[in-house]
Amino acid sequence: MDKLDLVGIGIGPFNLSLAAQLDGVTDVSSIFLEQRSEFAWHPDMMLPGVELQTSFLKDLVTLTNPTSKWSFLSYMVAQKRMLDFMNADFAAVPRREFAAYLKWVADHLDGLAFDSSVREVTFDGQDFKVRTDHASYVANNLAIGVGKPAFVPAWARQLPKHKCFHTSQAKSNLPKLRGKRIAVIGGGQSGAELVEYLLGGNIKDVEEVLWLSRRDNFEPLDDTPFVNEYFTPGYADVFAGLPDACKQDLMSRQKLASDGASLSTLKSIYQLLYRQRYLQEGNVAGRLLPQREVFQVQQDGEAMRIAARNGLNQDVEFFDADALILATGYETTLPEFMAPLRSRLEVGASGAYRLDADFRAQWDGPSDRNIFVQNAGRIDLGIFEPQLSLMAWRSAKIVNALTGKNVFNLDQNPPIVDWVAGSGDLAGGAVVQAWG
Repeated sequence: MDKLDLVGIGIGPFNLSLAAQLDGVTDVSSIFLEQRSEFAWHPDMMLPGVELQTSFLKDLVTLTNPTSKWSFLSYMVAQKRMLDFMNADFAAVPRREFAAYLKWVADHLDGLAFDSSVREVTFDGQDFKVRTDHASYVANNLAIGVGKPAFVPAWARQLPKHKCFHTSQAKSNLPKLRGKRIAVIGGGQSGAELVEYLLGGNIKDVEEVLWLSRRDNFEPLDDTPFVNEYFTPGYADVFAGLPDACKQDLMSRQKLASDGASLSTLKSIYQLLYRQRYLQEGNVAGRLLPQREVFQVQQDGEAMRIAARNGLNQDVEFFDADALILATGYETTLPEFMAPLRSRLEVGASGAYRLDADFRAQWDGPSDRNIFVQNAGRIDLGIFEPQLSLMAWRSAKIVNALTGKNVFNLDQNPPIVDWVAGSGDLAGGAVVQAWG
C-alpha cells in the first residue's frame, strides 16, 4: 500500500477547495473521501430564489489562484453562458448556480472518491491509517472537512420527525407538512428563507406562520465595507493571536457580520406581510416574535404547545402550532471515526478541536504529522472560518503548511484598518510604548 501525503475526509466546499488548490502541485499525493455517492451542497436547503450571501469571486480558488481552471468564471465559460450571466446582473448569485459550479468541479477533478464512508482513523506512531468500508489508506497528514451536524435543542429531540425537523432537511419535508400553523424557530438566514417561502403560499393548507427568535429583532447581515474587513487575511492573522477571553468577547459582538439575514429576504418578508394585511393579497398570515427563547414544547393532541420566555419582560408565553421547523444552526463535534485519537487531541472551546493559525489541530503526535481541520475553528480563528469568504486563502495556507514551502504567495498589502499597532500602513512602522 503506497503512503499518501494527505487523505482528505469529507468533500464539501472546503475540502473541495483544498483538492482544487492541490491540483497541479505535483509533489503532493492525495485522495479525498466522501460517504455520499455524488457531490451535493445543502440540497435540502435549495428553496426557489435563495441567494448566496457572498461574492462569487470568493469561490474555491480565485482569491489566491485566479488562473486556476476550477474558478467560478471558468465554470461559466465552460457552460457557455458567461454573457447571459453578466446580462442577468444578479444583485446576489443564486445559490443553485453556485451549487452547480461546485458540483461541476467535483465531477471533473481527479483524486475524489465517493461512496467511501470512513469508519476509523488511527495512528501507529508514524502514519495515519484511514479505514473505509472497502479500502484502507496510509497517510502522513489528514484534512478533515466533514461539515457539522444540525443542532437540535433538547426540547425538540423527542418530537415526531414529521412534525419537527431542521432546515437542513427542509426541502424533503416541506411537501409532507400538514396543518394550518407552522412555527419557524431561529432568526438567521435559513429561518428567514423558510418564513419567506411559507408566507408566499407555497405549502397547501398553511394559514399562519409564527417566526420565533431569541434575537432582539429580525436583523440583516452586516456586509458594509469595514465589517467585511473581518473577512480578510489581515484581520484573521490578528484575531488568531489574541487571548481566548478577547476572542470570545469579539465573537459575541460580531454576530451580524456572519449570521444575519439578507436584506433582500427581510424586505420580501415585510412586503408579503404588508400585502396580506392591507391589500388582501395572499392567504398566509404571519406573526413575528423576536426576543422569545423557546424552552419547552409539548404535544397537545395533533398540535404542539410552545413555551417561550419573552426577553423584554421575562414573561412566559405560549403559542400553538401544528409543525415546527428548526433554524437552530449547527454544532461542532468530533466525528465518530476520530474516536481512536480523541484522547490525543487538545480540546478547544468548541468542544472538539483546538486549531492553530494554519488550521492544524493541536495534538500530541509528531510535529510533521498534521491533522488539518476545516469548519471547526470559529472560536479559535474568527467568524470567517465557517464561511465561504476565505476558503481559497485557507486552502492555500494548508497547502503551504503541508509542503513546507510557499506554493502560494500569501503576502498581503497592509490592512485598510489598523487593527493593532503596526498592522496598518504606517510609515516606518509603529512604536508601542508603555507609559510610566
